[in-house]
Amino acid sequence: MQAEALTLCEKLERSSDTLPGGLAMYHPEWHQGVVGILASRIKERFHRPVIAFAPAGDGTLKGSGRSIQGLHMRDALERLDTLYPGMILKFGGHAMAAGLSLEEAQFERFQQRFGELVTEWLDPALLQGEVVSDGPLSAAEMTMEIAQMLRDAGPWGQMFPEPLFDGHFRLLQQRLVGERHLKVMVEPVGGGPLLDGIAFNVDTTYWPDNGVREVQLAYKLDINEFRGNRSLQIIIDNIWPL
Repeated sequence: MQAEALTLCEKLERSSDTLPGGLAMYHPEWHQGVVGILASRIKERFHRPVIAFAPAGDGTLKGSGRSIQGLHMRDALERLDTLYPGMILKFGGHAMAAGLSLEEAQFERFQQRFGELVTEWLDPALLQGEVVSDGPLSAAEMTMEIAQMLRDAGPWGQMFPEPLFDGHFRLLQQRLVGERHLKVMVEPVGGGPLLDGIAFNVDTTYWPDNGVREVQLAYKLDINEFRGNRSLQIIIDNIWPL
């Protein structure tokens, strides 16, 4: 399924100077139970909102969408429903994920209108996979107290995102947990505490890589709570080998 979706995206790239701001994709052999995962992975690769559709078996399609920071997926679907009554049969969701259904005959129309709306609404910089952080933390700021202050300052959300920090670290340990999550231990290159961290849904083509000794991270400071114990950890949004 993922290979088929990437082939569709590559065809779009070759047939247009720029990829549409939002991708709506459909294949008759895709299954409803996994289109959400598919949309998420294609979103990560192409840095733009994606909706993947599968046949429902009654002449309609069911889609699952995943968005990026800057585009509220449900609001986008609501706007399309207002602009083009009847194109969408039903929809629901929230900022980062949504589901919808439409008649199969409406797919190409929806594909075009969704791409146009996202292009209109989104800052083009957000489609380039650029990472904007709140800067580095000093070693003195990498503490449980600071992590608790950040937790208490929430709730965080689409329009009020959780602070994202960046830094240069030594990569001391790395291993996969589950099928696609990278568990690491890192240390700031300028000195500081040893930190446990986890990066979710990494590309296992590249990670783990025992040849990598230093990394640049974009991360959130967090507290891990397990069996009554609390410890400092980082949640890694992006990891780049150095």
